[in-house]
Amino acid sequence: MVSSAASRFDPLPDITGLTVRTIIDKGAADHPDRVFAVFPDAGAILTWSDLKRSALRLTACLTESGVSAGEPVGVLMGNGRAALQLFLGCMYAGRLSAMFNPAAGARSLAYVIEHSSSTLMYTDESHADMASTAVAAARRNIRLMILDRDTDLDEPTGDALDPSPPPRPDDDALLIYTSGTTGRPKGVIHTHASLLAGGANTTAAHSLGSDDRALCVLPLCHINGQVVTVMAPLVSGSSVVMPRRFSVKRFWEWAANERCTWFSVVPTIISYLLGSEDSSAWSTAGRLKTLRFGRSASAPLPSAVHEAFVERFDIPIIETMGITETAAQILSNPLDPKAQRIGSPGLACGNEVRIGSTHVGKSAEAGEGEIEVRGPNLMRCYLDDPVATKEAFTADGWYRTGDLGRMDSEGYVYVTGRIKELIIKGGENISPREIDDVLYRYPGVLEAAAVAVPDSEYGEDILACVVAVPGSQIREDALRAFCLEELGVFKSPRSFFFMNSLPKGPSGKIQRRKLSSDLSGQN
Repeated sequence: MVSSAASRFDPLPDITGLTVRTIIDKGAADHPDRVFAVFPDAGAILTWSDLKRSALRLTACLTESGVSAGEPVGVLMGNGRAALQLFLGCMYAGRLSAMFNPAAGARSLAYVIEHSSSTLMYTDESHADMASTAVAAARRNIRLMILDRDTDLDEPTGDALDPSPPPRPDDDALLIYTSGTTGRPKGVIHTHASLLAGGANTTAAHSLGSDDRALCVLPLCHINGQVVTVMAPLVSGSSVVMPRRFSVKRFWEWAANERCTWFSVVPTIISYLLGSEDSSAWSTAGRLKTLRFGRSASAPLPSAVHEAFVERFDIPIIETMGITETAAQILSNPLDPKAQRIGSPGLACGNEVRIGSTHVGKSAEAGEGEIEVRGPNLMRCYLDDPVATKEAFTADGWYRTGDLGRMDSEGYVYVTGRIKELIIKGGENISPREIDDVLYRYPGVLEAAAVAVPDSEYGEDILACVVAVPGSQIREDALRAFCLEELGVFKSPRSFFFMNSLPKGPSGKIQRRKLSSDLSGQN
């Protein structure tokens, strides 16, 4: 079945023939003094005319540095004015924006720098040592530029004329690396057209207009931060508030003081906000009236967490689904609360989604299969990896997400797990998410993740990793009894492991496979 939900969302913005450069040029001409970005930690703003001026200056700098059109420019820095100007400015200049992840680890960072073939990399002072070490290990002749993260790239540095023609919609614009949890990271190539399609999908799904303002607390090295909270404001002519990093204590302060109308986070952040004792004060004081909705992505949102957040803060949460290779969003719930489905990331918007076939065990439920997507937001390829690129697509051109799911008669998709994360106990498939949802319903649980561990009798069995709300104590016997009642003996965790925190990727997504690998030898 292929989902079609055009009537549930706004019409898609027309991005035909557009590039990042043409949108910035038009915005600077039509509303030069309109604010595009706010940086609350630095007390600074960036207007549309500022954005164009900095992009033109960066184009001259790249030309002077010998970086030709289509070549990658590495960026390793935290969120801030410089990172945003570099992210968009490289694309404006017709170069490939390569935002590297500081949390990737030294070995992985050295690999992606070398693999990207970058000859120039920008970093900030807080990441300068890491960048120098990684560049040295990369065995490439790379020029390293150190900037203050709050610097303005409009400062005079040169006036070289760029001889290359302006970028076209099908030109490469972004190089972003996957997390590499199943091996070496893969370099995903997006074009101007696919990135803007991702921004257009977000704009249509959430009815974004020029008066909207996003709160971006996810890193700019992650596809959610890049497309959802930067490309969508670019396409809709609106604005974004970009702190240096997420903070539980300051999240609502930023939302209120900067008059944000929406935010995009991951389930882990939603759990942190729920676990904060002073978070409710902003809501009860009426300071959050400008917020239309919050948006959850990058991992399934447990139903119990979803419902608890809405009840506590009275802010609608829109669950969505997106991945790096699809320029973020492929599914979204509608804004209308009556049309939303708790436990589902929603309907296709701007692309097509279907449930394909898969063979991963003996007991796949009827209608369950791999979630596949087709549309203008798909990546062009994996960099220098034609084999992986071919394997990522079906014979008829659908991208294989690696997620298992099912689709109801109205087109709503329900994610049942990752194919590579399924727990196969005694030949039976068990979705970790089904167990997670039960754990999150137990009082005092802040974070939870069920993982597979080796078992001599069943092949694999279930281990539950649990983080308690600060100040709470969870009795293992009581939690075990709760799981037995809710899940039965076969699907209940064999053991529980209580932790201070769970390992996460750059966006805050729990790294289940790392947990399984680290803990399998302890149980």
